[in-house]
Parts: sequence; structure tokens; C-alpha cells
Amino acid sequence: MTDFLLGIAFFLIIEGLVYALAPLLLVEMAKRLPHIPEQQLRLFGLVSVAFGVGLVWIIRG
Repeated sequence: MTDFLLGIAFFLIIEGLVYALAPLLLVEMAKRLPHIPEQQLRLFGLVSVAFGVGLVWIIRG
């Protein structure tokens, strides 16, 4: 449970940094998001999940 909460904390830190350091970039990305095909978004999400799981597996290994 500690690792899970630590993961959420790191996620919030990274999200907060994006909003604090590059808000205009975030707005531009949000404007472009509806034009990206659903399959491409889904693939990117799955690749990100797989990469994250693999990274946790290697670090905790």
C-alpha cells in the first residue's frame, strides 16, 4: 500500500510541475487531443502502462 501511495504522490508532483512550469504547452496539447485518432491514444496508453509496469518490476526486482 505504501508503494501505491508513493506512486500517486509522484504522479501528483509531476502533474503539478507540468501545470506550474508549462501551462501554455498543456493548453496547446489539450486543443490537439481531439484530433488524434482513438486507436493512437489507446496504443500510447497501453505502451505507457507496460513501460511503467516494467520499470516498477525492474526497480522492485
